[in-house]
Amino acid sequence: MSRQRKDAPRRIENKKNTKTGACPYMKKCGGCQFIDVPYKQQLADKQKAMEKLLGKFGKVEPILGMEHPYHYRHKVHAVFGYEKGSAISGIYEEKSHRIVKIDRCMIEHEKADEIILSVRNLLKSFKIRTYDERTDMGLLKHVVVRVSKATGQIMVILVLRSPILPSKNNFAKALVKLHPEISTIVINVNEKRTTMVLGKRDIVLYGKGYIEDSLCGVSFRLSPQSFYQVNPEQTEILYEKAMEMAQLTGKETVIDAYCGIGTIGLVAARKAGSVIGVELNPEAVKDARENAKHNKTSNATFVCEDAGKWMVKAAEQGVRADVVLMDPPRSGSDEAFLSSVCRLAPGKIVYISCGPDTLARDLGYLTKHGYKVAKMQPVDMFPMTSHCEMIVHLHLA
Repeated sequence: MSRQRKDAPRRIENKKNTKTGACPYMKKCGGCQFIDVPYKQQLADKQKAMEKLLGKFGKVEPILGMEHPYHYRHKVHAVFGYEKGSAISGIYEEKSHRIVKIDRCMIEHEKADEIILSVRNLLKSFKIRTYDERTDMGLLKHVVVRVSKATGQIMVILVLRSPILPSKNNFAKALVKLHPEISTIVINVNEKRTTMVLGKRDIVLYGKGYIEDSLCGVSFRLSPQSFYQVNPEQTEILYEKAMEMAQLTGKETVIDAYCGIGTIGLVAARKAGSVIGVELNPEAVKDARENAKHNKTSNATFVCEDAGKWMVKAAEQGVRADVVLMDPPRSGSDEAFLSSVCRLAPGKIVYISCGPDTLARDLGYLTKHGYKVAKMQPVDMFPMTSHCEMIVHLHLA
């Protein structure tokens, strides 16, 4: 997604009248519902919403906000198109496919915005046409920029309708000349008429085809397809709090469900006896294994399988786990998965949620099947938006 926005599971209402503020795009974009609300008030509103939704399960700890809540997005996505004969880039207007032309965004990394603007400015001289979804014609669909907070490395992903980019080497040279801090440029081929940004095929145009970052002292290799939290500063806080809740001593068997590229699992492996990560995306599993190897982590293994189905089989086979780390998608976990967790009966569950509504549903199930909520900690991962991340520690009653 290009923003955390309209599909928010628990949308906190902005009761303040919209005014023309520091952001010139706020009326059309819709990405930042609270850009005109003081940050302290945003945090207070989110706290109140989480207490209303989850208070029946116990105390909600004070939300952890950011000291500087701007330009925090280290992954920036821009959709490209045409307007009045000129190339434009930006974000889809909320609830539409009309592109709002954006040059600089108050929550996106500033260097990423500069690079996207440079790509747009280079298109005419290289005779590269942007994609028109109405006619299914044109070449450049999207540009995605990832910036590593730890290393400063930058990846630029050019999402094209075809693998053929005119004068591709010269284009890469021109872009790197303007921004020598770029570490790699990758062409991603997405030939389908789809709402998905990335296709499955990547072609390295410049550099290694990946960048490296680190969280909580663990290094990660990020490929174009890698899922990785966009706010690294708050992600470290999120993971540190999750590890505090897990209270690992070095003896535990930990299952990391929905493990992605192994981020929280590899952080946990430094303090656990062993970690089993489960993830459906084969590219993510490949990255997770490479990340384990890169960090010389020998006590973490990664399984390419649907987390829910794997947990059901694990429960049937009598697999034992001391701690289950859960970081499901916004839709939460299904009942089959939750029932298998209860059959495994880990002493602790640490549930990281980006969807408070589905979290409330899942907590309802878990607390009816032997678990008690010990702590709930909200973290503001997406300032200026209605989203709120929550970490919940549960233990066997």
